Amino acid sequence: MSRYAQTRVKRRKALIIKDTHRGLWYEDGVMTRTLEAGRHKYPKKLSARWLFRRMPKIDVALVDMRERDLTIKGQEILTSDKVAIRVSIIVRFKVVDPTAAVHAVQDYEARIYSDVQLAARRSLASMSLEEILTNRNKLSEDILEDVKESAAGYGVEIGRADVKDLIFPGNLQAIMNQVLSAERMAEAQLIQARAKADVERIEAETLAESQRVMAATQAEEKRLIAQAEAEAQHIRTEAEVRDLREREQAAAAYSRHPALLRLLELETLRDLSHTATARLYLNFGPELKVDERET
Repeated sequence: MSRYAQTRVKRRKALIIKDTHRGLWYEDGVMTRTLEAGRHKYPKKLSARWLFRRMPKIDVALVDMRERDLTIKGQEILTSDKVAIRVSIIVRFKVVDPTAAVHAVQDYEARIYSDVQLAARRSLASMSLEEILTNRNKLSEDILEDVKESAAGYGVEIGRADVKDLIFPGNLQAIMNQVLSAERMAEAQLIQARAKADVERIEAETLAESQRVMAATQAEEKRLIAQAEAEAQHIRTEAEVRDLREREQAAAAYSRHPALLRLLELETLRDLSHTATARLYLNFGPELKVDERET
């Protein structure tokens, strides 16, 4: 039985088992039943069951059913490219079958420890240093997949098996620091280049947009000017048409009423008489000479 997970209890009149534990009931070394949480009584010597025969020796082993962590520390393992690294792994587990956990193996916590240790060695031996550095989660997944099924065979459920620490040799650690520094510098330069490219792209898009807006504004301005000129020409044409119509109506009125034309001539002569430099030419017929005088 595990020295960590279960304990034998001293015999009393009754046994109380907490919700965090389960009990294995043994009679003369043979497990006869599993005790759930609660109060359980020991058999009495005067019971009819033991009246004509020897009362067996009763033992109860308590098994802790809570989830716990187990740390596998400082395992030095060679990778596929022959680099020695030290790895620490933390395993989270709990007992789901107390009978199997106690009977299938001598010490299930020690068994978990050795299973995880061997799984880590197998996984690391198949991976290069670069793969370990770039895909650390794969190592944890491989270990969990390797030990989960075997642990179920002795009543233990493995919840997680995570790589806690990776420790490299001193010279390799310095080289890795240099590599990490170079990667950070390269990443910073890449970020700066991307930022510069984004700024240039935004500036180009802004310039193109401003040019597009300016072209659209100029086109709209030309359209409005052309529209205004067309409207002005239309207004001038209508005014000329109205003027021609008015002249046509005046000519028709003068032809129908000659006196109106004579009156217009007299008004014109009156207006000219007020102008000192005006000249008037009168034609009295082809046989008469033209008399030119200033008025």
